[in-house]
Amino acid sequence: MVNKSRRTPFRPPQGAKAKTRPAAFERYGDDEALDRAVNGNRLPQEKPANKAPAPGGRRGRTSVEQQGEPERLHKVLAQSGIGSRREMEEMIVAGRISVNGLPAHVGQLVGPSDRIKVNGKLVHAKFSFSSRLPRVIMYHKPEGEIVSRDDPEKRASVFDALPRINGGRWVAVGRLDFNTSGLLLFTSSGELANRLMHPRYQLVREYAARVLGDLSEEKIEQLREGVELEDGPAHFETIEDGGGQGANHWYRVTLSEGRNREVRRMFEAVGATVSRLIRVRYGPFLLPPYLKRGKTKELEEAEVQALMKSFGVGSGGEEKGRARAARPAGEVDGNRAPRPGRAPRDGKVVDGNRAPAPRKARPPRRGSAAGGEADGNKRAEGGARTGGKPAAGGRPAGGGRRGRGRAPKPE
Repeated sequence: MVNKSRRTPFRPPQGAKAKTRPAAFERYGDDEALDRAVNGNRLPQEKPANKAPAPGGRRGRTSVEQQGEPERLHKVLAQSGIGSRREMEEMIVAGRISVNGLPAHVGQLVGPSDRIKVNGKLVHAKFSFSSRLPRVIMYHKPEGEIVSRDDPEKRASVFDALPRINGGRWVAVGRLDFNTSGLLLFTSSGELANRLMHPRYQLVREYAARVLGDLSEEKIEQLREGVELEDGPAHFETIEDGGGQGANHWYRVTLSEGRNREVRRMFEAVGATVSRLIRVRYGPFLLPPYLKRGKTKELEEAEVQALMKSFGVGSGGEEKGRARAARPAGEVDGNRAPRPGRAPRDGKVVDGNRAPAPRKARPPRRGSAAGGEADGNKRAEGGARTGGKPAAGGRPAGGGRRGRGRAPKPE
């Protein structure tokens, strides 16, 4: 029997007039410290008005039906949401994918008339699907859900709460622990998911962490400088005081990687315990204040197009060069700034372009093999070998095989 007299932050007392509260409080009741830790100084955002459904299509989205052309098998499967391209190549090598009843091979071209099976099950890989934009959704994951389709303990899965998708399946962009809540991204494009997770882009993850007790300035500085974990050193790029009352204190932290339970383990390394953890940002994506736990918000076409252009992915999810992700207009910059004290060196990639290393003048060759440095493996500035064994046939030192005196190529 339900006790109707019991009050919770989400249930006003009977007979009480409902108060008008900002949208941010819809999720966390009247816990102002939590709201400030999660939303910072951002103003409450109103939920966007529902748009009329597009004629003959889903709400707010249009599709472009085109005749599919032969494409790489692993790319077609990745765009159908079966998995990433690398996973598809591994499954092809393992013999788990067949085309028209025959084992598939890496690099195989397939067309709309081919019958593709994965683990013996037919995949409806419509090639018109590759010509339309993939779907991207933001999900407010509650605590108590696992980011997996197969769980021996039969716990609740985030995939049970996602909308159905035709002709593919959702691919999770990273993971959140069972006891961690907050922003989680899903897309129907395996290639786009790979880009959003790739360490090359170093997308910032921002969390609101409730810690038992206050941290001293020494411990906060230690978390900024770095702590040693079992799988290597780790550090917060930023850590800000989020306030709080009593024994619990909120902090907003950012980092550019997503190792297993990394935030919790970092606080444990300085003797602190995290009692609650909420992810509020992933790269350019912010957790909308109006998005309740267990609910999703799908990106509009213009947002998806800007995202794919930013990460160098074509309209079908295929790779378009190795351009570094630039933030979409109006979005939060999710790329980590260069480390202090490290300037770009000659020959390194700067802003996506490889700068050629200038060749230094070659010193004049000596007529005798004698002299030079004690270490015969060291080279002069121009790259010519000096010292070492005398040259055969009366040739001057450094005049051996062609190319030995060349300057090193840029990295």
